[in-house]
Amino acid sequence: MVTLALAQMVFFFCLQAKFTGGEDGIQAVPRGYLFGIIDLNQTMVMYYFVLAVFLFGFGVIVRAIYSPFGQVLKAIRENEPRAISLGYRTEQYKLLAFVLSAALAGLAGSTKALVFQFASLTDVDWTMSGEVVLMTLVGGIGTILGPVVGAFLLTTMENYLAQAGSYVTTIEGAIFVLCVLTFREGIVGVVAPYAMGRRARPEPPPEEVQVEEHDVEKLRQAAGEGG
Repeated sequence: MVTLALAQMVFFFCLQAKFTGGEDGIQAVPRGYLFGIIDLNQTMVMYYFVLAVFLFGFGVIVRAIYSPFGQVLKAIRENEPRAISLGYRTEQYKLLAFVLSAALAGLAGSTKALVFQFASLTDVDWTMSGEVVLMTLVGGIGTILGPVVGAFLLTTMENYLAQAGSYVTTIEGAIFVLCVLTFREGIVGVVAPYAMGRRARPEPPPEEVQVEEHDVEKLRQAAGEGG
Protein backbone atom coordinates (compact mmCIF):
# COMPACT_ATOMS: atom_id res chain seq x y z
CA MET A 1 0.00 0.00 0.00
CA VAL A 2 2.89 2.37 0.73
CA THR A 3 4.36 1.59 -2.70
CA LEU A 4 1.05 2.40 -4.40
CA ALA A 5 0.75 5.65 -2.44
CA LEU A 6 4.29 6.73 -3.33
CA ALA A 7 3.70 5.86 -6.98
CA GLN A 8 0.60 8.04 -7.06
CA MET A 9 2.49 10.91 -5.41
CA VAL A 10 5.32 10.67 -7.95
CA PHE A 11 2.82 10.59 -10.80
CA PHE A 12 1.09 13.79 -9.70
CA PHE A 13 4.43 15.47 -8.98
CA CYS A 14 5.69 14.69 -12.48
CA LEU A 15 2.39 15.77 -14.01
CA GLN A 16 2.49 19.13 -12.26
CA ALA A 17 6.19 19.69 -12.88
CA LYS A 18 5.79 18.92 -16.61
CA PHE A 19 9.39 17.80 -16.83
CA THR A 20 11.35 17.73 -20.08
CA GLY A 21 9.21 16.48 -22.92
CA GLY A 22 5.93 17.86 -21.59
CA GLU A 23 3.06 15.89 -20.17
CA ASP A 24 3.75 12.95 -22.46
CA GLY A 25 7.07 12.18 -20.75
CA ILE A 26 10.71 12.18 -21.83
CA GLN A 27 11.21 11.58 -25.53
CA ALA A 28 14.25 10.73 -27.66
CA VAL A 29 16.17 9.07 -24.83
CA PRO A 30 19.71 8.46 -26.18
CA ARG A 31 21.08 4.93 -25.96
CA GLY A 32 24.70 5.91 -26.29
CA TYR A 33 27.63 3.52 -25.82
CA LEU A 34 28.06 0.97 -23.04
CA PHE A 35 31.39 1.59 -21.31
CA GLY A 36 32.14 3.91 -24.22
CA ILE A 37 32.73 0.90 -26.49
CA ILE A 38 29.53 -1.07 -27.19
CA ASP A 39 27.07 0.74 -29.45
CA LEU A 40 23.60 0.26 -28.01
CA ASN A 41 21.98 1.87 -31.05
CA GLN A 42 22.29 -1.45 -32.88
CA THR A 43 19.17 -3.56 -32.43
CA MET A 44 20.84 -6.91 -31.74
CA VAL A 45 23.40 -5.36 -29.39
CA MET A 46 20.58 -3.72 -27.48
CA TYR A 47 18.71 -7.02 -27.34
CA TYR A 48 21.63 -8.92 -25.84
CA PHE A 49 22.33 -6.07 -23.44
CA VAL A 50 18.76 -6.19 -22.10
CA LEU A 51 18.97 -9.99 -21.93
CA ALA A 52 22.17 -9.74 -19.89
CA VAL A 53 20.56 -7.21 -17.55
CA PHE A 54 17.53 -9.49 -17.11
CA LEU A 55 19.68 -12.53 -16.35
CA PHE A 56 21.71 -10.50 -13.89
CA GLY A 57 18.58 -9.29 -12.07
CA PHE A 58 17.07 -12.78 -12.11
CA GLY A 59 20.30 -14.21 -10.71
CA VAL A 60 20.28 -11.65 -7.90
CA ILE A 61 16.71 -12.65 -7.01
CA VAL A 62 17.51 -16.38 -7.00
CA ARG A 63 20.65 -15.83 -4.95
CA ALA A 64 18.74 -13.70 -2.44
CA ILE A 65 15.97 -16.29 -2.07
CA TYR A 66 18.33 -19.17 -1.27
CA SER A 67 20.66 -17.11 0.92
CA PRO A 68 20.40 -16.75 4.72
CA PHE A 69 18.91 -13.32 4.04
CA GLY A 70 16.11 -14.92 2.03
CA GLN A 71 15.48 -17.53 4.71
CA VAL A 72 15.08 -14.79 7.31
CA LEU A 73 12.60 -13.02 5.03
CA LYS A 74 10.62 -16.26 4.78
CA ALA A 75 10.64 -16.54 8.57
CA ILE A 76 9.41 -12.96 8.88
CA ARG A 77 6.63 -13.66 6.39
CA GLU A 78 5.48 -16.77 8.24
CA ASN A 79 5.79 -15.52 11.81
CA GLU A 80 7.39 -12.14 12.47
CA PRO A 81 7.06 -12.23 16.30
CA ARG A 82 8.93 -15.55 16.36
CA ALA A 83 11.68 -14.09 14.15
CA ILE A 84 11.98 -11.16 16.55
CA SER A 85 12.21 -13.56 19.48
CA LEU A 86 15.12 -15.27 17.75
CA GLY A 87 17.04 -12.00 17.74
CA TYR A 88 16.51 -10.81 14.14
CA ARG A 89 15.93 -7.11 13.53
CA THR A 90 12.99 -7.55 11.21
CA GLU A 91 12.72 -3.84 10.37
CA GLN A 92 16.19 -3.86 8.84
CA TYR A 93 15.49 -6.99 6.81
CA LYS A 94 12.22 -5.58 5.49
CA LEU A 95 13.93 -2.31 4.62
CA LEU A 96 16.67 -4.17 2.72
CA ALA A 97 14.03 -6.18 0.86
CA PHE A 98 12.23 -2.96 -0.07
CA VAL A 99 15.46 -1.36 -1.28
CA LEU A 100 16.39 -4.45 -3.31
CA SER A 101 12.92 -4.50 -4.88
CA ALA A 102 13.11 -0.79 -5.75
CA ALA A 103 16.59 -1.19 -7.23
CA LEU A 104 15.50 -4.04 -9.50
CA ALA A 105 12.37 -2.13 -10.53
CA GLY A 106 14.49 0.91 -11.37
CA LEU A 107 16.88 -1.26 -13.35
CA ALA A 108 13.99 -2.70 -15.35
CA GLY A 109 12.50 0.75 -15.93
CA SER A 110 15.81 2.15 -17.15
CA THR A 111 16.22 -0.64 -19.71
CA LYS A 112 12.65 -0.06 -20.91
CA ALA A 113 13.40 3.64 -21.42
CA LEU A 114 16.50 2.73 -23.42
CA VAL A 115 14.69 0.18 -25.58
CA PHE A 116 11.75 2.42 -26.49
CA GLN A 117 13.77 5.64 -26.14
CA PHE A 118 10.77 7.04 -24.34
CA ALA A 119 9.74 7.40 -20.70
CA SER A 120 6.02 7.89 -20.19
CA LEU A 121 4.23 9.18 -17.14
CA THR A 122 2.24 5.96 -17.07
CA ASP A 123 5.44 4.19 -15.99
CA VAL A 124 5.25 5.96 -12.61
CA ASP A 125 1.48 5.71 -12.21
CA TRP A 126 -0.01 3.46 -9.52
CA THR A 127 -1.54 1.27 -12.23
CA MET A 128 1.97 0.05 -13.10
CA SER A 129 2.34 -1.33 -9.57
CA GLY A 130 -1.04 -3.01 -9.94
CA GLU A 131 0.06 -4.50 -13.25
CA VAL A 132 3.13 -6.00 -11.59
CA VAL A 133 0.92 -7.56 -8.90
CA LEU A 134 -1.35 -8.92 -11.63
CA MET A 135 1.64 -10.48 -13.41
CA THR A 136 2.70 -12.18 -10.19
CA LEU A 137 -0.77 -13.51 -9.41
CA VAL A 138 -1.31 -14.87 -12.91
CA GLY A 139 2.15 -16.44 -13.09
CA GLY A 140 2.16 -17.84 -9.57
CA ILE A 141 2.94 -16.38 -6.16
CA GLY A 142 5.78 -18.08 -4.32
CA THR A 143 7.44 -19.32 -7.51
CA ILE A 144 10.60 -18.04 -9.15
CA LEU A 145 9.43 -18.31 -12.77
CA GLY A 146 5.85 -17.27 -12.04
CA PRO A 147 6.32 -13.49 -12.39
CA VAL A 148 8.37 -14.02 -15.56
CA VAL A 149 5.61 -16.11 -17.16
CA GLY A 150 2.95 -13.63 -16.01
CA ALA A 151 4.90 -10.68 -17.41
CA PHE A 152 5.41 -12.48 -20.74
CA LEU A 153 1.71 -13.35 -20.96
CA LEU A 154 0.35 -9.90 -20.12
CA THR A 155 2.90 -8.05 -22.26
CA THR A 156 2.09 -10.28 -25.23
CA MET A 157 -1.61 -9.65 -24.67
CA GLU A 158 -1.11 -5.90 -24.58
CA ASN A 159 0.88 -5.98 -27.83
CA TYR A 160 -1.55 -8.18 -29.76
CA LEU A 161 -4.71 -6.67 -28.30
CA ALA A 162 -3.61 -3.05 -28.62
CA GLN A 163 -6.11 -2.54 -31.43
CA ALA A 164 -8.92 -3.30 -28.98
CA GLY A 165 -8.27 0.04 -27.31
CA SER A 166 -9.76 0.46 -23.86
CA TYR A 167 -11.11 -3.10 -23.94
CA VAL A 168 -7.60 -4.42 -23.24
CA THR A 169 -8.08 -3.75 -19.53
CA THR A 170 -11.41 -5.58 -19.57
CA ILE A 171 -9.86 -8.59 -21.32
CA GLU A 172 -6.97 -8.64 -18.84
CA GLY A 173 -9.45 -8.51 -15.97
CA ALA A 174 -11.43 -11.43 -17.39
CA ILE A 175 -8.26 -13.50 -17.81
CA PHE A 176 -7.22 -12.58 -14.27
CA VAL A 177 -10.57 -13.75 -12.86
CA LEU A 178 -10.30 -16.95 -14.91
CA CYS A 179 -6.80 -17.65 -13.61
CA VAL A 180 -7.85 -17.00 -10.01
CA LEU A 181 -10.80 -19.38 -10.31
CA THR A 182 -9.02 -22.17 -12.22
CA PHE A 183 -5.33 -21.67 -11.34
CA ARG A 184 -5.32 -20.63 -7.71
CA GLU A 185 -1.60 -21.30 -7.46
CA GLY A 186 -0.89 -19.45 -10.70
CA ILE A 187 0.09 -20.90 -14.05
CA VAL A 188 3.54 -22.01 -12.93
CA GLY A 189 2.26 -23.21 -9.56
CA VAL A 190 -0.14 -25.60 -11.30
CA VAL A 191 1.86 -26.63 -14.36
CA ALA A 192 5.33 -27.00 -12.80
CA PRO A 193 4.52 -29.98 -10.52
CA TYR A 194 3.13 -31.92 -13.47
CA ALA A 195 6.04 -30.97 -15.71
CA MET A 196 8.59 -32.02 -13.10
CA GLY A 197 6.70 -35.14 -12.00
CA ARG A 198 6.43 -33.95 -8.40
CA ARG A 199 2.68 -33.88 -8.06
CA ALA A 200 1.79 -35.87 -4.96
CA ARG A 201 0.26 -39.17 -5.92
CA PRO A 202 -2.10 -41.14 -3.69
CA GLU A 203 -0.34 -43.98 -1.97
CA PRO A 204 -1.55 -47.44 -2.96
CA PRO A 205 -3.51 -49.33 -0.30
CA PRO A 206 -1.39 -51.73 1.76
CA GLU A 207 -1.36 -55.27 0.51
CA GLU A 208 -3.15 -57.85 2.59
CA VAL A 209 -0.80 -60.31 4.23
CA GLN A 210 -1.86 -63.90 3.90
CA VAL A 211 -1.13 -65.84 7.07
CA GLU A 212 -0.93 -69.58 6.85
CA GLU A 213 -2.64 -71.62 9.55
CA HIS A 214 0.53 -73.44 10.55
CA ASP A 215 2.19 -70.04 11.05
CA VAL A 216 -0.55 -69.19 13.54
CA GLU A 217 0.16 -72.41 15.45
CA LYS A 218 3.86 -71.58 15.56
CA LEU A 219 3.08 -68.15 16.96
CA ARG A 220 0.88 -69.65 19.63
CA GLN A 221 3.53 -72.14 20.64
CA ALA A 222 6.16 -69.40 20.78
CA ALA A 223 3.87 -67.27 22.94
CA GLY A 224 3.23 -70.23 25.26
CA GLU A 225 6.92 -70.97 25.66
CA GLY A 226 7.61 -67.37 26.48
CA GLY A 227 5.16 -67.59 29.37
